[in-house]
Amino acid sequence: MEQQLPQRSDRLRRLKTRAQFQAALAGATVARTPHFALHRCALEARPDVAPLFDTTDDVWLGAMVPKRWAKRAVTRNAIRRQIYNVGDAAETSLPHAAHVVRLRAGFDRKEFVSATSEKLKAAVRAELQQLMQRARAARS
Repeated sequence: MEQQLPQRSDRLRRLKTRAQFQAALAGATVARTPHFALHRCALEARPDVAPLFDTTDDVWLGAMVPKRWAKRAVTRNAIRRQIYNVGDAAETSLPHAAHVVRLRAGFDRKEFVSATSEKLKAAVRAELQQLMQRARAARS
């Protein structure tokens, strides 16, 4: 029996290159929570510079989870997956721009003992949803 993968939005694209991440991080910080920050930059390319994004009709999303704040790879990957899942759900409310969700503080290892527990995933997801709500409020 073939397993169906969830359908990804055609409009949500992932940042891939260092230059794309740097451009998005150079943009404004549009929302913050205790552990995350959301950066955004417009997709319009200057005529004298090669374009970083092949289309301006999409929402671009990148996840930045530094080792400084999440020491274990399994934790970084779990946080990154949550970022992309919440981003997929919120992409219709995000403007056509490049966005980077950056982990800016670590989660307490005393409270979240396991590297990837359901409790940690739920806390990350709740805070990311709050981040997206703040970004929507800042947009209005």
